[in-house]
Amino acid sequence: MKPHPDARELKRLFPAVREYQKLAIKHGIPDIFQDNGGKILQVCLVLGLTVLKSREGNDAVDAEGNEYELKTVNLLRTDQFSTHHHLNPVIIKKYRKVDWIFSTYEAIELKETFLLKRATMEYWYKRWSAKWKADGGRDINNPKVPLSFVRKHGKQLYSSVGEDIEDTIPAKGKTK
Repeated sequence: MKPHPDARELKRLFPAVREYQKLAIKHGIPDIFQDNGGKILQVCLVLGLTVLKSREGNDAVDAEGNEYELKTVNLLRTDQFSTHHHLNPVIIKKYRKVDWIFSTYEAIELKETFLLKRATMEYWYKRWSAKWKADGGRDINNPKVPLSFVRKHGKQLYSSVGEDIEDTIPAKGKTK
């Protein structure tokens, strides 16, 4: 087989990708290309959260010890956030304990981030629980949370409108 002409460009760019992966490992993300690792790292760094390393628990924690479930969506593909591939009462119980952070992207560009409190998410927990029961106790395959719901009921924590991601990070010695 013959390499694609863009293989040279990939080889040129890959050292920067390796640096991003090193940063991710420092923050507990073993692979930026799996499970939205690169996006989760970006959201956590922008919001000052710490990545939780366990795949079984929640995604991040703030300085006060509050844990969060993080969800991302690529707006170039859909406007609904995926939840869990095998949603059931055990997962819903876990979700009820934390607030959620939803972030929108266009490809790899972070656009906006919203916080939804657990009380607001209760609307979905009740719907999912009812569906689980109605379906005879079968796990629900990846129910969605629409972006319209997130925008209507969430508190916006970040928006890239009018700024580059670098504008959100104060220069050394300066505060925004």
